[in-house]
Order: sequence, then structure tokens, then C-alpha cells
Amino acid sequence: MASTPLIGGHVSVSGGLATGGLRYADSIGAETIQVFVTNPRSWALPPAHPEEDAKLRESAVPAFVHACYLVNFGSPNPSTLESSVEVVRYTLRRGAEIGAKGVVVHTGSAVSQSKEAAMRQLHEHLLPLLEEIPDDGPDLLLEPMAGQGQVLCATVQDLGPYLAALENHPRAGVCLDTCHVFAAGHDLAAEDGVGQTLDALHEVAPGRLKLIHANDSKDVCGSKKDRHENIGAGHIGEQAFAEIMRHPVSKFTPMVIETPGKAETHAKDVALLKKLRD
Repeated sequence: MASTPLIGGHVSVSGGLATGGLRYADSIGAETIQVFVTNPRSWALPPAHPEEDAKLRESAVPAFVHACYLVNFGSPNPSTLESSVEVVRYTLRRGAEIGAKGVVVHTGSAVSQSKEAAMRQLHEHLLPLLEEIPDDGPDLLLEPMAGQGQVLCATVQDLGPYLAALENHPRAGVCLDTCHVFAAGHDLAAEDGVGQTLDALHEVAPGRLKLIHANDSKDVCGSKKDRHENIGAGHIGEQAFAEIMRHPVSKFTPMVIETPGKAETHAKDVALLKKLRD
């Protein structure tokens, strides 16, 4: 485990999962990366490229995978539910093939059905996927959402019943998105806001925080709007990120940015987070 959090970003894999991804990582100064192994807005399951997988697996840069945005285990649509199972199973397998530390999946929405029915679906359809993860495979990292609509998990307290629906399976970890949690009502910019949020997370899901999406917010606390901003340019502010990197719950947790812009802007965000860390 690193003595301080590794800092990196979600990287472009144009030119190949490893070739393009590691090139982009180098251009922004990333110490860890997050990648897509599918089109994030399609159910299609592309073929693997073993040479690229091997390069990424053997690189010194720890990798995480973000699952397709369409995944929703709370959906009342049988087709969406079936496709979610298929895509997450595939993504976990691909994560294992590239040596990923974790696969991030959004916690989903009940849409038009009751949250109780959606939680039963989690137990029936997501829990078996956790059981399938091999010992050397990636953890499944649950990413709470910004709080809009019928989402199943937004605040850190929501993780309690969500994890309970998964029988508190040991392979279920947490990916905390700073913009999402701020939008959901945790005021990271307030005095001791970071401390209160992370203490609450530890109480509900001790030891499960495996990744942080470091994103500032274009909107105010409690807005329920998922609009990312560059580090220090939004309503969360630089100080909160410095506090996250010093808090005992999160000080060793890798951080990846998902901020607006391209390589030059991402390099500035990574550099700022390193400055705040160091």
C-alpha cells in the first residue's frame, strides 16, 4: 500500500487499451488510471486484445475499470436488467485479464418501480456476480450517485441498506465520487465537512473505500446535479481535497480525476492534487 494516495485520471484508450491508455497517463502525470473496456454508452462487448492486456497487466501503473453507464440493477425493464448482468460479468472478467484493482459500477435507480423491488433485484442479480469473482480478480466498487430521481444510493448512509441487499459481500467495495457526494448533500466545503462525511462512511462501510473519483462540482451542495468541474474551480474547492488526502479513512485511497477538458487541463488537475498531497 502506498504511504500517500496515488493520483491519476480516467484516460483515453485511443490507440489501444495499454498503448493509448499509458501514453495518456504519462502525458498527464498519472500514477494510477481508470479505463473503459467497453463503449460507455453501448451494451456491445468488444473482443479483447491479449497483447494490450498483457502490457497493461505488466505495467507499473495500477488500473481500475469503469463499467458501462447503461448498467442499472434497479431497472424495472427486464432487458436492461439482463444486459446489466451480462455487461458487468464481462467487465469483471476483462478487469481480471488486465490486472485491474477494481471495477466501478453506478449504484443505479429504481426508475418507475419501488426501491424495495429494486433492492430485491440487487440481491437476485448482482450478488451472484460478486460470488463469481475469483480470488485474484478485481473487487466490484459501488459508486453512489448524485441523488437525482429514484436513485438507490446517493448519501454515504444509503450504502448501509445497499450493502445489506448484497449480504455485505466482502468483494463489494466503494468508489466515492466527490462531486456526487457533494451533490447528494454532504458539504465537503464546510468546516469539518470532509471529516463528518468520511467518518460516516467508515461507520456504514468500514474498510470498503477502494477508490476516489476526485471531481469538483459546478453546482452547490445538495443540488442533486452531476456536473463535474476542474479541481479548485468549483464549489468544493482545493481545501477539501487536501483534507481527504489527510483523513485516516481515505489517506491511502487512490484518486482519479474525471474532470472536464483534455490532456493539458487534466495534467493541471493532477499536478494540483499532487501539490495538495505533498
